[in-house]
Amino acid sequence: MSKSAIPQKLQSAIWARAGGRCQYRGCNVDLVGDLIAGRRDGLYGFIAHIVADSADGPRGDPVRSAELAKDLANLMLMCGRHHKLIDVDAVADHPTELLLAMKAAHESRIALVAGIDEERSSHVLRFCANIGQNEALVSKQAVFSAMAPDRFPESDQTIDLELLNLAMTDGEREFWTTQVDNLRRQFAAKVSGRIERQEIRHVSVFALAPQPLLIELGRLLGEIVPVATHQRHREPASWKWARDSEPVAYSTSAPTARNGPVVLKLGVSATVTDDRIEAVLGSKPAIWSLSADAPGNDIIRHPDDQASYRKLLRGLFDRIKATHGPAGDLHVFPAVPASLAVETGRVWMPKADLPMVVYDQQPGRGFVRTLRIA
Repeated sequence: MSKSAIPQKLQSAIWARAGGRCQYRGCNVDLVGDLIAGRRDGLYGFIAHIVADSADGPRGDPVRSAELAKDLANLMLMCGRHHKLIDVDAVADHPTELLLAMKAAHESRIALVAGIDEERSSHVLRFCANIGQNEALVSKQAVFSAMAPDRFPESDQTIDLELLNLAMTDGEREFWTTQVDNLRRQFAAKVSGRIERQEIRHVSVFALAPQPLLIELGRLLGEIVPVATHQRHREPASWKWARDSEPVAYSTSAPTARNGPVVLKLGVSATVTDDRIEAVLGSKPAIWSLSADAPGNDIIRHPDDQASYRKLLRGLFDRIKATHGPAGDLHVFPAVPASLAVETGRVWMPKADLPMVVYDQQPGRGFVRTLRIA
């Protein structure tokens, strides 16, 4: 514990550099105010020395202790628990180098967030089943941290759209009509009006739901407001863009025959074979395709992978209409990551493209028809 008085100017500087939060790695607790005690202006942090201000203190040094006693680079802001941990309970586990790394990482993060331009704020939209019960999948902390450094949350309140808890299963047609109606009502109540009033200027989407509903969410968002659609990665489990692999290589193909139902199969997370489509629509459908050369569940690692998909899909929609005309439906068989399902709906243009009949892959049943987007 400190034996020397730290000047007020230094105290103010370290509180500012730390953003009023504990700098111990993984803590980040807010040290300003206590709502339970009713003290909104209380300061509940402690300023700790990395190299103690006396030679016999934690990490003390006969020469450096005196030199660094009032050096901002040697001071950290801590909560009471972690102040005691590094200086009393586990000194040996907290060498100078470790604490310096914690301080540098924390202050770098605070500087990054505080330096983001106001125009880079974004409203966070979460969409999944039972958000309260699945908080671990779409926790505020996880999605907020995934936005940096490109965006930051407009506020600590998220826009939450949830699936209904229904007694029926997704194998029943009524399940899909009910869920789509519910999604549209929630979107109208929580999003559409605010966009029209220009209260929402950018949306960051974090969504986990059946692919037909994700496509419908994308259709609702459309191009009326800028959107960043995030992808949850399985390895490592995170919403942050991994940016750790080569760009996804996509391929497209057109049908040789133009008779029969018009089909678009999207095979990015898994391969969609023609026989699975023919089992639903009969033989000789006109099958268009957009697929990844090496499909996989965790394939979308970079925003550019989305951009490439969007460009190719937009081109396919145009070619399909030019080839088959404006009449009839486009039967869509998707096997894509969640973010690409949303982007599929966003790329589709209601006044330019064929209506979409969307199918869903179900265990033991194959693809089943779910909803029509027109």
